[in-house]
Amino acid sequence: MVNTSLALHHVIRKSTLTENAPLLIMLHGYGSDENDLFSFATELPEELFVISVRAPYPMQPYGNAWYAINFDAEKGKWNDNEQAKVSRDLIAKFIDEAVAAYPVNKNNVSLLGFSQGSILSYAVALTYPEKIKNVVALSGYVNKAIFPEDIESRDYSNLDFYCSHGSVDQVIPIDWARQNAPFLSSLNIKHKYSEFPVGHGVAPQNFYEFKAWLVKRIH
Repeated sequence: MVNTSLALHHVIRKSTLTENAPLLIMLHGYGSDENDLFSFATELPEELFVISVRAPYPMQPYGNAWYAINFDAEKGKWNDNEQAKVSRDLIAKFIDEAVAAYPVNKNNVSLLGFSQGSILSYAVALTYPEKIKNVVALSGYVNKAIFPEDIESRDYSNLDFYCSHGSVDQVIPIDWARQNAPFLSSLNIKHKYSEFPVGHGVAPQNFYEFKAWLVKRIH
């Protein structure tokens, strides 16, 4: 059962709770779709109401993106930050719609993003902190160009981040990811940062660690 009236196409796994369930929203990476991270759902706590969302920009021949990446730019990759901001705001709108449409607790919303979905997770949480409680940010980095300008003066005391990265990631350099924790510290945001000896992916031990982290925080 999928509610097609919501802003973004998505798949769900219902909670064992019939009301006020903790909500987990999954945001996939560049060139993927809603089925990618959804494979984690069966291994996550049954009380979680899981929604895996498809990014709004279709790619050829398949897959979807939260924003365009131009790999031919002179200085290497170039991100369409305006598209990223549109996606950021679309996700925030989707959260409101999901909270209204499904039997979930609006005060217990977690994001789980991988790669481009992780980059968007940072942006959504820092722009709309009142909507988010926890963020699992896998293989992503902080893109300050898609944050609000007044982040220094905002209250982020309710947020908690789990950040992880592969130490031999060939897509997003580990040096970029290592800036995440100091950045979150500068805003007094609670966080945990871990590295695993893998490339651009989620190692089994990475999954078990973030699962344990999340279980402690959804109750």
